This record gives sequence, C-alpha cells and structure tokens, in this order.
Amino acid sequence: MRKGENIYKRKDGRWEGRYKKGYKSNGKIKYGYIYGKTFQEVRIKLYSLKVHYLTQQEVYGDACIPFEEWGKCWLQEIQQELKPSTYSSYQYKLTKYVFPFIGTHYLNELTSETGGELVMEWHKKGLQASTMHVILRITNKCLNYAKGKNKLKENPFSAIKLPKGRTKKIHALTKKEQQKLEEIALNEKKDRGLPTYLALYTGLRIGEIAALRWSDIDFEQNLITVSHTYQRVALEMKKQKTQLILGSPKTDSGIRTIPIGKKLRKELLKLKRKSNGSFVFSAKNQPMEPRLLTYHFHRIREKCGLENIHFHQLRHTFATRCLEAQGDILSVSALLGHASTKLTLDTYADSMLEQRIQVIVQMERTTKKAA
Repeated sequence: MRKGENIYKRKDGRWEGRYKKGYKSNGKIKYGYIYGKTFQEVRIKLYSLKVHYLTQQEVYGDACIPFEEWGKCWLQEIQQELKPSTYSSYQYKLTKYVFPFIGTHYLNELTSETGGELVMEWHKKGLQASTMHVILRITNKCLNYAKGKNKLKENPFSAIKLPKGRTKKIHALTKKEQQKLEEIALNEKKDRGLPTYLALYTGLRIGEIAALRWSDIDFEQNLITVSHTYQRVALEMKKQKTQLILGSPKTDSGIRTIPIGKKLRKELLKLKRKSNGSFVFSAKNQPMEPRLLTYHFHRIREKCGLENIHFHQLRHTFATRCLEAQGDILSVSALLGHASTKLTLDTYADSMLEQRIQVIVQMERTTKKAA
C-alpha cells in the first residue's frame, strides 16, 4: 500500500521509505531504502535522509558511482596519454592504497573527513610522507577529473594537508671510493663493469644505460644522446606480472646530449669493436635488463668493500664531481636531465658546501683588501 512521500507498506507488514541518493554511472537513479514498523517512524527517518542527501548533492554533486569503479574508468581514459611505467604506478598505488579503504564509497559521499580517514590508514601501514604525497596527488588527479566531467562539484580531498617528508641526504662516493670502484669496474671480465664506469662519468640512470644504442653515441663529436629508457613495469590482470618496456625518458628534459671524456670514449670504442648488436649493453641482441646491470654493480661494489650503496648513487657522484669542478648549475642540471635548476639546487645543495666555503674565504679576502 502506498501512502505518499515515497513510503510504502510491504507485504510483511513493515513500512518502507525510498530516497534519492543520486545517479549511477549508467544515468539511472540510485535509491536508498529504510524500514520501520509504522508509517510515522519511517516518515521521520526519511525526512532527515532526504535533507542529508539533498545537501550532499548540492555540495558534492549527484554521482552515486563507487570510487573504485570511477578510478578504473579514469585509468582507462587516460592510459593512452601516459607512459606505461606511469600508468602502472598509478594503477598499483590506487589498487593497493586507496581502493581497499574508500573504493566502495560513492563519489558524492566522499568528504574531507573520508580523506582524513584514508590518510590515517596510510599512517597505520607505516608509509613514508613522500609516498603519501604521491598517492594523494594521484587520488586528487582522479577526483579533479571527475569534477571536470561534472561528476563532482568540488574535490573533497583538495584541502588535505600531509606532513612534510624529510629530505633525504644525497650521498655521493668520496673521490677515494670512486677511484677504487673505477679501477675494479674496468678490470671486470666481459666488460661487466663498464655500465658502472659509464654512470660515474655521464650521470645516466640505469634504465637509460640499458636502452643505450650505438647509434646514440657520436664518436666524432664525442657525444651521447639520451632518448630512451628500458624499464620493468607491472602489468594489470595478466598472468605475467611484469614486462620490460623500451620507452622515452620521464620528462622532455630527460632527452639530452652528454659530452664524453677521452677515457670513456676509449673504453666504449673497445667494446664497440667486439659488439655485434645495436645496443651498447646487450644479451641476445636485446637490451640488457636493468636488474642484471644492478647485479653486476653489486658484485663490483662488494669487491671494493663498499656497503649500503646503490646504483643511483653513481648518478649522485657524477653530479657532485661536476659541482666540485665549479660546473655552473644550469649546465649540471641539463646534464642530469632535470626539469628545472631548482630541482638540481634542492637535490645537491649539500654537495655545494665546498663552493660556499670558497665564497666566504673570497669575501673575507675582499673585505681585508678594502680595509
């Protein structure tokens, strides 16, 4: 029996009230239901729910789409615009750190409080502040896209503030450590140490070294052109968990040209004379996998007695040596493929301590002369 205001008497004797929550992804109305023993009981409950959802829709919109459903749609829509490694990162972080906690929440039911609860879950998992910043940035991109598609009126997570992460100190090898590492690397059999030496004198990332072709090296001009990277990325919903992908660098500034010195040129030419493939470091005419390059590096650093260092520190060492040689920040930034000189300054500020000391020494000399 119907008694107006979307209240019905059911066959089991209870009263049922229906209220509009919003719209599903297919455009149909999403209803909510409440039950009670009397018409009046349901009527009172229904009124408050109608007011709540009307306010919710006015503030956040009327999209009753589960966040996980929307997030997967968003990933599909932007997939062609992203590098495979970037897409893989987005998909992994949403699946592991967002969907399990708020995936069932409807878009128009998300609030700043929901976002705060999500951040608390990240804290419980012991995530670093830098990781939380990355995940929140991806989540906000997803919600801002929903806003752009008129699924949301406002992004409820836009005002969330996360604690600032501690900036990790950049540890470069000392000149003595570098000298020892170079010596052992160049004496390795089958040129297994050359990628380590190359990283120390070019600052190339491991994926860029793996992707390096002989055609990228101009031995007449003594230049290396960096235009590709070789990475292992995670796959979604596949039997094979990861796949090696040859792609472009992270940013446009990552495509760059790096001069090579005489000793490095000599070592590369020696290798070229023995090489039959198109890649500088190859296995069965395919780029050598970054994991294999890392394995060879660790064998070398163990021989040097160097503990707790990783391949990326070779890039830091290259940058530090350039700065110690009074290299101007613009040139060093370009060699590293950084998007801005600010990034270089922020990253390698401590490496420039020696220059700062020299500035003070020079200032004192100038002051004494003036006096």
